[in-house]
Amino acid sequence: MNINLNRRFFLGLSVAGAAAAALAACSNTPVSNAVRVLPTDPAIADLEADRPFTGATVSQDLNAGTITAIVAGKSVTTWGYNGNLVAPTIRAKAGDRLTVNLENGLDEETAIHWHGLALRNDQDGVQHVTQDPIAAGAGFAYDFRLPHPGTYWYHSHMDMQRERALYGAMIIEDPAEPLKYDKDWVIVLDDWMDGITGTPDEVLAELSQGMSMGGMDHSSMGSGSGGSFPGPTESAVPQMKHMLMGSRSDFLGGDAGDVGYPFHLFNGKTPEQAEIQAARAGDVIRLRIINAAGDTAYRVGIPGQKLALTHTDGFPVKHQEVDAVVLGMGERVDALLTVREGYTPVLALPEGKIGQALGFISTGTGKQPLPAVLPNELDGTTVDGGQLKADPSVTLKARTADRTHELKLTGGMEKYDWGINGVRFDMAKPFENAFELKAGERVEVKFINDTDMWHPMHLHGHTFQVGDGGARKDTVIVRPKQTVSVIFDADNPGQWLAHCHNAYHAEKGMMALFSYIK
Repeated sequence: MNINLNRRFFLGLSVAGAAAAALAACSNTPVSNAVRVLPTDPAIADLEADRPFTGATVSQDLNAGTITAIVAGKSVTTWGYNGNLVAPTIRAKAGDRLTVNLENGLDEETAIHWHGLALRNDQDGVQHVTQDPIAAGAGFAYDFRLPHPGTYWYHSHMDMQRERALYGAMIIEDPAEPLKYDKDWVIVLDDWMDGITGTPDEVLAELSQGMSMGGMDHSSMGSGSGGSFPGPTESAVPQMKHMLMGSRSDFLGGDAGDVGYPFHLFNGKTPEQAEIQAARAGDVIRLRIINAAGDTAYRVGIPGQKLALTHTDGFPVKHQEVDAVVLGMGERVDALLTVREGYTPVLALPEGKIGQALGFISTGTGKQPLPAVLPNELDGTTVDGGQLKADPSVTLKARTADRTHELKLTGGMEKYDWGINGVRFDMAKPFENAFELKAGERVEVKFINDTDMWHPMHLHGHTFQVGDGGARKDTVIVRPKQTVSVIFDADNPGQWLAHCHNAYHAEKGMMALFSYIK
């Protein structure tokens, strides 16, 4: 395959074909002489044709553009889909075909990544890797089959766009669903500052200065929600408006985050305007919880009542009752809850930070509690999705790994130089330092965290199994100075990113490419 097609060639392509040819036009020099399975390879289309298909097509129109929204009673200008802070939830069944017509109403390029889906590679929505970015004023038609049921989400994969409101939930239902429940409630959690204390790009610019200026000590300075909303012990650092000092979490192994946020949103709402889910006492509700935040893990629970965890990242786990569950950025957890009479608060506390995100289940009786009277801690049995065990129906068969890759997570706050194996990923040169694999292999990946911060590591296009019999996931928390080993079967050819799902760490270079070769 010729990978040196010129730009003029693209101008003659249809919108549908342009993205498929985008990678072929890349001028990057591969790091080996291997022939790569590019998104344009016939193997990609052949695999798609072999996926199960119900014959049904679900369609959704999306318009990415500037919107005006109300956050905590304040009018803010930000970016979102279809004019709303909360994008449409896309619902379909496993085996359906999904078509999404995206119109780019922004004044810059964009693309959509379908987080967690083992979809065809040319639809993955990664600029310069699987498609050409969608120009301002242009459109693109995404079209692919949905292979697995579960709770997923979609978001822009361009620069800092996801840190606004360019994201939404995707629920792929299982026609043979074994769970019994009366209704489900999709919950999208997010940390929010855009239009309040600054923009995501301003935050990134500040963080990029690092901490070497003035001899600042990250661990000893302040706590809570950042420079504009100081914690009780915050030192005066006037040049640092957004950097969060002193956020600590024993659960996450130390430093909890880089950025201070004034608000935390539950389906686009602050606690004072909390969303209310109507139900009857005795109903069983399936909570589908998605962490769409950029820099915040959330500890989710019901004060005084346990949750029964059933899925993580779309795949079933052995059910476990807990008092709380922690979700890193990009992770999803499904849980069952039996409704009690009155108002039931569903509380999401930003791990190691100040604030809360909140929703209520109401039977129409009793009095709605004020946010201020709710607990500011969720104690008891607490786990994250990577500590759960896979349901036997989705456990990978025992097999010796054909290939092992070590991804050392490197960098730090001092220079804000996040990377993998000491290298900061360059989206314009994706094949440099690529991790190669071949279709049919069992692949072991060791995430080795050499940094002093935790990282939620996400792999595109696949689900992996954590450790021996652990949960099937696509995003896993890797704590400081620890190693998390995962395995997956190389059953989805193409070019796939792996990266930290902290938006700022990824943007600064904590990414890598898993590259299928022939």
